Amino acid sequence: MRIGIDLGGTKVEAVVLDDRGAEHFRRRVATPRDYAGTVAALASLVAAAEAAVGVRCTVGVGIPGIPSRATGLVKNANSTWLIGRPLGADLSCALGRPVRLGNDANCFALSEAADGAGAGARVVFGVIVGTGTGGGVVVDGRVLEGRNGVAGEWGHNPLPWPTDDERPGPPCYCGKRGCIETYLSGPGLARDHAERTGASLDAAEVARRAQRGDAAARATLDRHADRFARALATVIDVLDPDVVVLGGGLSQIASLYDEVPRRWGAYVFSDRVDTALRPPMHGDASGVRGAAWLWTPEEAVQAARAT
Repeated sequence: MRIGIDLGGTKVEAVVLDDRGAEHFRRRVATPRDYAGTVAALASLVAAAEAAVGVRCTVGVGIPGIPSRATGLVKNANSTWLIGRPLGADLSCALGRPVRLGNDANCFALSEAADGAGAGARVVFGVIVGTGTGGGVVVDGRVLEGRNGVAGEWGHNPLPWPTDDERPGPPCYCGKRGCIETYLSGPGLARDHAERTGASLDAAEVARRAQRGDAAARATLDRHADRFARALATVIDVLDPDVVVLGGGLSQIASLYDEVPRRWGAYVFSDRVDTALRPPMHGDASGVRGAAWLWTPEEAVQAARAT
């Protein structure tokens, strides 16, 4: 048995899966807004999960950031009370066993590669498009984190092949301008629509209006789809994944799955593009399921023998 925990900005969710991916427990609590409270909440969820299933489990945690390879401290987290903290070490101490931490986008990609929309594929690129834009890479069932732990962070590459009116691009919180995230994220889509029309609508409302035939909203989604195609073309040129799976709020825009593949052939350095673009099979549950899959079945058996 394996426990997966998704540590989000507003909620912490835990699930217990067996090696076939069947779910045996699920619970959600509000995210504490302090570090000590967060560690206590995670430990409490693990205790409740193990009490429910009656066995000791491996523990994987998806976090909105990454542990530094150099220090083990959390970095790049929008839950700022985690930054600079030894979350992995403190949680391992509290639970009396090793704990694996993973970036939440990596957990999404791993979930969909393990038993979701990318099951059976060798190389899966999982994309998160919501409040921000991120991604994760899974190769042969394992997350590819990279030397610096930032593999898949395509949202902070510049938008490729920019048009004159896309230069230098909107400012990004990372300190640069024109990052892919500033165009493809929900706020980025909403900003683009407001700049063109003067109407302040969120991304979901733009999509709804486009579906009802609103010309301005459809034009916004057309621009968004073309930018998406350009951005993914660079991923395909470098990584050439079998499957790209979309997650996050904007993954619910149905037109993306037709419009982006229809356009990316103009940008990919190939005579044809056989990469599949798919919606997530597990939806909002992918993050927590992926955290559980941070331990392979073989590693889970070895961990159980060591305790």
